[in-house]
Amino acid sequence: MAQQHLDPTDPMAEAVCGDALAGYLRAQATEFLRALRLHRETGGDGGAPARTKARAGDNGSQESVDAARALRRSARRISASLHTFRPLLDTDWSEAIRPELAWLSGTLAMEHAYAARLERLLLALHRLSGAAVLPAQTGVLGGPGDPSDGNRPAGVTAGAQKAASGDTGPPAHPVATPERGNLTVGAAKAGALLERQLTLARTRAHSSALQAIGSSRFHAVADNIAVLASEVPLTPVAATADLRPLAGAAEERLTDAVAALPLVTAGHPYNAEALIHGLSPDPAPHPQDAPWHQVRLLLRLHRYAREVLHGDSAPVDVRLLAAGQALNRHRDASEAAAAAAQAARTPRIAPATAYALGVLHADQRHEVEAARFAFQQSWQMQTVGTP
Repeated sequence: MAQQHLDPTDPMAEAVCGDALAGYLRAQATEFLRALRLHRETGGDGGAPARTKARAGDNGSQESVDAARALRRSARRISASLHTFRPLLDTDWSEAIRPELAWLSGTLAMEHAYAARLERLLLALHRLSGAAVLPAQTGVLGGPGDPSDGNRPAGVTAGAQKAASGDTGPPAHPVATPERGNLTVGAAKAGALLERQLTLARTRAHSSALQAIGSSRFHAVADNIAVLASEVPLTPVAATADLRPLAGAAEERLTDAVAALPLVTAGHPYNAEALIHGLSPDPAPHPQDAPWHQVRLLLRLHRYAREVLHGDSAPVDVRLLAAGQALNRHRDASEAAAAAAQAARTPRIAPATAYALGVLHADQRHEVEAARFAFQQSWQMQTVGTP
């Protein structure tokens, strides 16, 4: 039997007071400032001297990517803690900085998101058609994985592959069925269209990130974080207040949101209602996805609250880890499907290209359903901690 860990939210456990919150916020602020210094040293802010960038080379590019990821990681944790434990923090200060941290984290995440989305779609096209549609180069991003967000896989599952193509894997010499032939004809053009659109979006996101880091708005955020690294604006009662009720409230919000999900529908391998909406001309986000995205955010808040309570000794909850990975896959597949649908709405594209994009969209929506089923299975597991 796995080792059981003491749950700090247990009323019989020892109280966790405001000092733990202050220490956690100082540590995250220090990580933010360290990542910012590394980002500037590697020329990631676009303002470093040319000789610094030349000396950094490819290693400097990767270091800049790692620094940006660390900035996002610490910004998310600070923002989440300010939200979960806001009654114990100075209201004016926390309410002013939280939106700024969300802006920064979102701005820095967009370039990686577009690159990972493109690679995911091109890999899926290659798998579905057997055509020579090669993954795009991710450049400075270094690949689709994002350790700061708990393993963000860009691949696809075998279950979705079977559902979309009827194969367990592409044979050495694909059978030239009419459907496969039509898909192969359009896959190359569909891949080129997706690459143009998402590369342009990624380039714009990169420029936005550089502008953001060089802006006075960002410098104001950095100044606030520098102050936070030495002095946490806690309320007078925070020193003796117990953090467990607030952390427990975050867990309750997550539990209630999960209870409202259509987990019964997620248990079916084919959700016709989801595909029907996705194939409609309506460009609005998929209405079925929003509650799942919300659960993903609430799960993140719960994880970060556990980090505050446990400190450096926080155990790894296998159940939460698996659920988070499933929801990351859900988010990735949902956004990829939306990108395929958006590309299919491009005026005057060839029928074969539109057909390939339609198959790609359906494949990613099957991935969405597979991720929901995986979340259902992981969430229903017994909570077990590992040392």
